[in-house]
Amino acid sequence: MSSRMSSVLIAIAVALAIVASAGAGTLGINYGRVADNLPPASKVVQLIKSQGISKLKLYDADPAALHAFNGTDIKITIALPNEQLSNVARRLSRAYAWVQQNVVAYVPGTQITAIAVGNEVFNSASNLTPYLVPAMKNIHRALVKYNLDGIVKVSSPIATNALIVSFPPSSAAFKSELVETLKPMLDFLSQTGSYLMINAYPFFAYKDDSQDISLDYALFRPNAGVRDSNTGLLYTNLFDAQLDAVFSAMSALDYKILDIVVSETGWPSKGDEDETGAGLDNAAAYNGNLVKHVLSNSGTPLRPKASLDTFIFALFNENQKPGPASERNYGLFYPTEERVYDIALTPAAMNSQAPTSGSNSSSTPATSVQHHRSSGTTPEGASETWCVANSKMDPSKLQEALDYACGEGAADCKQIQPGAPCYNPNTVEAHASYAFNSYYQKNSRKTGTCDFEGAAYVVTQTPKYGDCKFPTGY
Repeated sequence: MSSRMSSVLIAIAVALAIVASAGAGTLGINYGRVADNLPPASKVVQLIKSQGISKLKLYDADPAALHAFNGTDIKITIALPNEQLSNVARRLSRAYAWVQQNVVAYVPGTQITAIAVGNEVFNSASNLTPYLVPAMKNIHRALVKYNLDGIVKVSSPIATNALIVSFPPSSAAFKSELVETLKPMLDFLSQTGSYLMINAYPFFAYKDDSQDISLDYALFRPNAGVRDSNTGLLYTNLFDAQLDAVFSAMSALDYKILDIVVSETGWPSKGDEDETGAGLDNAAAYNGNLVKHVLSNSGTPLRPKASLDTFIFALFNENQKPGPASERNYGLFYPTEERVYDIALTPAAMNSQAPTSGSNSSSTPATSVQHHRSSGTTPEGASETWCVANSKMDPSKLQEALDYACGEGAADCKQIQPGAPCYNPNTVEAHASYAFNSYYQKNSRKTGTCDFEGAAYVVTQTPKYGDCKFPTGY
């Protein structure tokens, strides 16, 4: 079979898949590697597959990763790094060579479906903006040359700070100095059937303005909402408001039907003292509720039929990222492949999991991370978190942590004594989970109270050890 015919058949299959999934939000994850302790790509493949994740985004075109994902059904977005923009923009031959080396060499075995040309180029310290659209066009010309333009889309992630006005969403507008680049960029995306990539972070908005932005609103938790005074549309989460602001800003430039893909969003599980809102519970709440929102296919208030294809940032905590502590703590997993916190990533997992809240909440504006106590045992469907033992921890370490929790930690351990309701199953893991959770709840679920030097972690579904019921407050 000729390479041309093979490419045509692949393009048809991809197009049919796109039509079949129209309107259905999909979930992917960003695989950043600014760290010196990450597992090899071969193990990452197994981790991704075990979580049911169907899309992955890289920040380059790493050969080890692209080889590792060969033969899988995982769709890959690769990237042309910012430092290569000028070369590719100036010389078409460089674009041909880059696509030959990083796309042609791997497809169709590795399912490369998109190329992110640069990342937040408008925020780059170097003046790379003039090179952005020419580089995008040259990469696309190279895809045409190799008959891959029907399979691989070209876009470029921009941050929401490209907006000069973001609220109300209907009044949003891009910064005037960016319009001369954005208009040809949006025109290119429209002509090639692509989409605009957006890096949207409600965390940054909340951190910078926690006096006026409700934490519940930022975390998708129940709240009174904010109404757009122009359209009358009610926004119950900041994520939707940010996306609709981008939709409105594009409409203001006469691009009214272009789609958006959220190329990055997430919430850090740890941060510096001045990073209001950073913390384990809030990260679990944001990402857990984000997944449910994306997979619910509800779109946004302005675009209810929009497919909110979204990539969570990030797969791993990355220990060599510069900047504040939060930058190194966006991962869903530690480099050991242990979960930082437990959230559902697929519809099947969501069906067996309680709502992800991080902590009890109200619908009033919050100025800092709130940890409210509740009483009794969590009823089915309530919004709570629990602390459980890390089953992969050495039993002797679990026992040490259990002894601390029941002793100096003043956890309520009466229920795990012989003859008590939670004595069975009589295992260190089960007893430690009960004690750790008691300690965690007694300390109002504060960040850091469910760790025990790595022996415990927070979950958002009710722990199940025999018939034992885990309390959510004292």
